[in-house]
Amino acid sequence: MGEWTGVAIALVSSCLGGTAAAITRYLVGSTDPITLAILRWGIGFVCLLPVALLLGIKWPSRRDWPAVALLGLCFFGLFFVLYNIAIGFTTAARASLALATLPLHTMVVGALLGIEPLTKRKTTGVCIAVFGVAAALASGLAAAPPGAWRGELIMTGAVMCMAFYNVWSRPFIQRSSALGFLTVGMGAGAAGLILVGSLTGSVAVLASLSTPQWIAGIYLGVGGGALAFILWVLALQRASPTRVANTMTVNPVAAALLATQLVGEPITANLVLGLIAVFAGIWIATMEGARRNSAGPSGSI
Repeated sequence: MGEWTGVAIALVSSCLGGTAAAITRYLVGSTDPITLAILRWGIGFVCLLPVALLLGIKWPSRRDWPAVALLGLCFFGLFFVLYNIAIGFTTAARASLALATLPLHTMVVGALLGIEPLTKRKTTGVCIAVFGVAAALASGLAAAPPGAWRGELIMTGAVMCMAFYNVWSRPFIQRSSALGFLTVGMGAGAAGLILVGSLTGSVAVLASLSTPQWIAGIYLGVGGGALAFILWVLALQRASPTRVANTMTVNPVAAALLATQLVGEPITANLVLGLIAVFAGIWIATMEGARRNSAGPSGSI
């Protein structure tokens, strides 16, 4: 039940991330990547900190703070600056398609670090889910903007940051709490971004945003920032890194659905078939854990 709960929570988080990709695409033409990241994580941290204080959560120990802060800088800082740069070169759907390779990156990183062994069933589930994403977006690949490959290449490189974050974060979460780990990491990332933004002029760009852009930015911070990542770390607390990462295949589907509403792109048969394949892949990868857990401690991962 714990694995299933973790996967369900991660699915909601990934859907929020997909809509955030479409909103980022809307904002990227009038802001720079650092300003976008400041909006998302500055607002996200302002929302998250009061919740953490009110709930009286358990914070990371002093010896864990440097590592947790470094993970936060790597993920909320470096990863999302690269993420915003990537979306500036390509469409939200194509960037999210590259992001959907996260399960494969997480499996490789987890195996290399000896944290999570690969299995045939898990690999099959992830591959089916990733194939589902490709099928869902196949109809739009031919209409990609010129030079879109640069965005997808940058996004693929950035995904490695998130893969290491997924694999390395679980021990720190288990020693403290999901919200404590997230708050410290997001705060470190936001502080680093604001410092860099102050030196480069990115903070000053905030004053030029229009009311619709601020509304979109607030959604990024609240929905795509605080809420999405509260759910993400809660999922990592309950399920393995690869199974949580596997839900990222829903991200480009959510981005495509929102793009349908924003720019009138049609929902095709490929998208429907892709959705089916995505959920089939997630079910296959998750059922392995459920069966092993039911066999007792000796059969667990």
